Amino acid sequence: MKLISWNVNGLRACLGKGFVESMESLNPDIIAIQETKMQEGQAEVDLPGYMQYFCSAEKKGYSGTAVFTKAEPLSVAKNFGDHTDEGRALILDYGDFYFVNVYVPNAQDGLKRIDYRMKWEDDLRGLLCDLDREKPVILCGDMNVAHEEIDLKNPKTNRGNAGFSDEERGKMTELLGAGFTDTFRYLYPDAEGIYSWWSYRFNARKNNAGWRIDYFIVSNRIADRIKDAKIHTEIFGSDHCPVELEIEM
Repeated sequence: MKLISWNVNGLRACLGKGFVESMESLNPDIIAIQETKMQEGQAEVDLPGYMQYFCSAEKKGYSGTAVFTKAEPLSVAKNFGDHTDEGRALILDYGDFYFVNVYVPNAQDGLKRIDYRMKWEDDLRGLLCDLDREKPVILCGDMNVAHEEIDLKNPKTNRGNAGFSDEERGKMTELLGAGFTDTFRYLYPDAEGIYSWWSYRFNARKNNAGWRIDYFIVSNRIADRIKDAKIHTEIFGSDHCPVELEIEM
């Protein structure tokens, strides 16, 4: 099974930058999208053979998630807990496993939203642990954190900034410690210079001054089924690039 996750930074814009062509060439079984910045029906996504599920923010042009899937899930849930207004989560039950697509809130400059971010992290971890007690979980999305220094180009100058604060990194450590595996690091524990997001400023992508903040994370008990994990730095269309998981399910 091949899975793709991509923060498209506006799906309507990305559709004009090769989104469909990129997905057709990768031909995944499931595509998870973050930051759609649209309501369902505002754009036609021409992907024959895929069912489409959207979770949109109440605020138009903001946040949002979507999943395109070849196999019909048993059920689809939007959002969780009291995090219901920003369209940041889709939970699909495939019978043998849960597939969870999230767009984690940014802590923002000066960590202005860090308190909400911490609540989100705790609530998400609780949800995932509850799901994991029933069946294995595959989590993906823009997690908005570089976990370790190896996961960004300039760790020293970014220490304490949003996405590389001790608080956010600590929550990722807690999540992995609760029974989950970072699939890319499982296969490539020492890989350097491979990132999934680059600022639009300062020619960051050209200079590969990036961050790895997009993840596939799975229940520990299915980690041995991981076949490959890729970060498609060759694909453009957003300030993020797609990440991939190939897993035997």
